Amino acid sequence: MKLFVDNLTNVDFSYLDARRGLLGESWLVQLVLDGSLNEQGMICDFGIVKKAVKRWFDDCIDHALVVPTGMNDLVLQQDAQQTEVAWKYPGGETFYCRSPRQAIVLVELDSVTPESLARWCKDRLLALFPDEVQGLEISFVPENIQGAYYHYSHGLQQHDGNCQRIAHGHRSRIEIFLNGQRASEEEARWAETLRDIYIGTRSHLQSGEGEEHHYRYDAPQEFEIKLPASRCHLMDTETTVEQIACHLAEQVKQANPDCDVMVKAFEGVGKGAIATA
Repeated sequence: MKLFVDNLTNVDFSYLDARRGLLGESWLVQLVLDGSLNEQGMICDFGIVKKAVKRWFDDCIDHALVVPTGMNDLVLQQDAQQTEVAWKYPGGETFYCRSPRQAIVLVELDSVTPESLARWCKDRLLALFPDEVQGLEISFVPENIQGAYYHYSHGLQQHDGNCQRIAHGHRSRIEIFLNGQRASEEEARWAETLRDIYIGTRSHLQSGEGEEHHYRYDAPQEFEIKLPASRCHLMDTETTVEQIACHLAEQVKQANPDCDVMVKAFEGVGKGAIATA
């Protein structure tokens, strides 16, 4: 017998990619359990499955920076409190991140893909279930997006939960309307501008806006990240999706002063903010 749960949850996180660098991602989680029936005629109660799996992802992958330890040019330092990651982009630029241990997940992989990360998660998830569950298959599925989208990473100093982590991210679509009509060219332009980007807050910037951006804040734990300025987009506010939508609406309005502008900015799958200008 098999038990399946489609779209059980979604995970929003960032990871290091050997070619693209820091990459924000959002994946839907699909789960299949293989096992025998218990005295209730079930493999496992759906409520238990959903709660256990979602709690594990919330604790381990969601809103974290996932680092494959088999990457080339990777230097790791870790103690009981924090993890430091240093890596070289293909062009020689430096990436560095220092965060509490819970905010950086080290996975014994050469690279992060939906398939490789699913294999890494499989045995860890299987241990959550009773003996009737004898096998487990998990898969990650990107949202099917028709139109423009971008990958971004950020950190929210003022957030009470895990969004305060300085390097977590999302794969998000963007919809822009000019005078009530979808503006596909504007959407494509902004998706390209924000492709594989780190969206930073100016008050977190520790150094000048040169070739490297260095961000640091306490929230209340200490977070720090350094990456090439070419991989960053700077905002004057916190980088909540509400503020991102307002920022984009203002920028689109400057380029289209005679139009009414509406921006629908997504934060991962099925949620986001709307701003007008």
